[in-house]
Amino acid sequence: MMQQALQFLQDHNEVAFATSDGHLPKIRMFQIMKQEGTVLYFSTSAEKAVWKELMQNPNIEVLAYADNISVRCSGMVNFDVEDDVKRWIYDHNPVLPRLYSSYDQLVYLCLPIAEMDYYDLTPTPPIFKHFDLIVGDVGDGFVGERFKS
Repeated sequence: MMQQALQFLQDHNEVAFATSDGHLPKIRMFQIMKQEGTVLYFSTSAEKAVWKELMQNPNIEVLAYADNISVRCSGMVNFDVEDDVKRWIYDHNPVLPRLYSSYDQLVYLCLPIAEMDYYDLTPTPPIFKHFDLIVGDVGDGFVGERFKS
């Protein structure tokens, strides 16, 4: 099921990207620029509010959704992205060269997924799996009072 969730992220790379500004939540659409296993890569500008928010609090959540399936990932972003990965992201995303003259005009971050939820509302009962990638646990989540154990 975890591989299914990771494949869903590859197939649906437009995600809601949640940060915080002090005690206020902030959410915006982002694109997963690259995925290596359980690590998601993103880029932005150092001029944007999202970058300043990440500098203050690197904990984020991302959410992908399509066709009654959602995958939510959380963790702490890392700003140590290798130069060859930065170049690959810039070279393989057609939007970035339209907006920036060079890959080094952007800032890059990665999210090593700490926790991930896979939720599929299509079957009855729905499927809800919670993955704790730090501990290595997999659990079932609450899907409604009709299906409590």
